[in-house]
Amino acid sequence: MLADRDQVRVRAHDFDFRPLNDNELEGDLPTLIELLYLRRALDQPGGKLPLFDLDGQQIDDAVVRRCLDRGWAEPWFHNPLKPDWLVCKLTAAGRRVASAP
Repeated sequence: MLADRDQVRVRAHDFDFRPLNDNELEGDLPTLIELLYLRRALDQPGGKLPLFDLDGQQIDDAVVRRCLDRGWAEPWFHNPLKPDWLVCKLTAAGRRVASAP
């Protein structure tokens, strides 16, 4: 296809570029794994977070710790039979994050 020399072309700097995402919020948003973990507590009594995923595998401690660090979860009680397990529940902030569309 040949272009007409008289045709006006729009230069790239004439466009108003806007980012499609807001990278400043990236640290405040949960990862998919964290979001799925938090959402499973929405229908549990007291907002109890699961100890195991849907395949029966223990939830990764790093996921639990990140949710604790961000204030989305809080320790609920100490399990004397399994002291290395973190039994946690949703906080109000965690409930807002998990309920967000």
